[in-house]
Amino acid sequence: MLLITLAVIAVAAIAYRYMIAPQGTEQAAAPAAPPAPTVTVAKPLVEELKEWSDFTGQFEARESVEIRARVSGYLESVNFTDGQIVKKGDLLFVIEPRPYEIALESAKAQLTQAEAQLQLAQVQLDRTSKLLKNDFASKETFDERTAEVQSATASRDNAIAAVNQAQLNLDYTRVTAPVSGRLGRHEVSVGNLVMGGTGETTLLTTIVSLDPIWLMFNVSEGDGMTYKRLVQKGEIASARENGVQVEGQLMDEKEWDLKGAIDFVDNQYDRSSGTIRVRASFPNPNLFITPGQFGRVRVPMSQLKPTILVPDAAVVTDQSTKMLFTVSPDGTVVPKPVELGSVTDDGLRIIRSGITPDDDVIINGLLRARPGQKVTPEKGTVKAPDAAPASQQ
Repeated sequence: MLLITLAVIAVAAIAYRYMIAPQGTEQAAAPAAPPAPTVTVAKPLVEELKEWSDFTGQFEARESVEIRARVSGYLESVNFTDGQIVKKGDLLFVIEPRPYEIALESAKAQLTQAEAQLQLAQVQLDRTSKLLKNDFASKETFDERTAEVQSATASRDNAIAAVNQAQLNLDYTRVTAPVSGRLGRHEVSVGNLVMGGTGETTLLTTIVSLDPIWLMFNVSEGDGMTYKRLVQKGEIASARENGVQVEGQLMDEKEWDLKGAIDFVDNQYDRSSGTIRVRASFPNPNLFITPGQFGRVRVPMSQLKPTILVPDAAVVTDQSTKMLFTVSPDGTVVPKPVELGSVTDDGLRIIRSGITPDDDVIINGLLRARPGQKVTPEKGTVKAPDAAPASQQ
């Protein structure tokens, strides 16, 4: 019983000492406020450049021709190698010419006969005319002689046409390249009968021109309207009327080394795709580009002017709004909605509106920044991604 009493007294004493102790001496200190997160900020880069819109398209031959037989006969020779480059007028095929040579000789003989008949009719008319003046011939006889001359003249003209047709058919036995370009394979071998004329003609080969070459691409209605608005404001030239200069590249190229011009814009949008067909023409002097290849073209969307650039990774998306996080002089994060342009060859994003060259844009540490939050800015510089990648951390 004594031991229990002593234990109760000890516990009571300890409790009393705790209750009368000064406040805070036994309590833990309150946690300190966390430091403001550190972010990297930089002034936007300002450069003199054009803004471009890029499109993917497919190269097409400016001239694509099916070479067919124009007269019938046996194929006598093939005068090219499949896939060969030829010039306009080069001999490609020979169709057996002998039947057409004979036809030409016959037509010439008929022309000689017709000319002789015309000459005789003219002599008889002249003689009758003299006799008529002396009343030794009747008017009826004179009219007959006049009709004979007219008939002989028509026969002569018909014979001339027959000679021309026979000569043309003979010329058609030598099939030449209608344009300069690259040939396909020959579709008919020597010794086979080919059909010409106005019916079902025989396909002999095909040829496509290579220089210059077209790049066909589709432009959406949205891009088309943007371009037309800029034309309307006088900021750029009309592609339909002025042959706007463009640049192109092949799919494995990084530089825009191809220089060409738009030479055609279609007259309506395609209802199914909502796009309009546009054509650019490019020189192809080394014949490196082949019809059917894919390529890219970029169309200028502005004149050369001072342009604001930031790293593309610095752009923040909030639903449909694009914005940049800037830092005010007192260290507060201020979001600014911006209108984006295209990405340059250096990987920097063009900013059309929304910020000024004096704004401090957060280019690193975006994941640590919140609108209205205080941050500790560190100075940086805007560089191309290859030189200094801007990543969100």
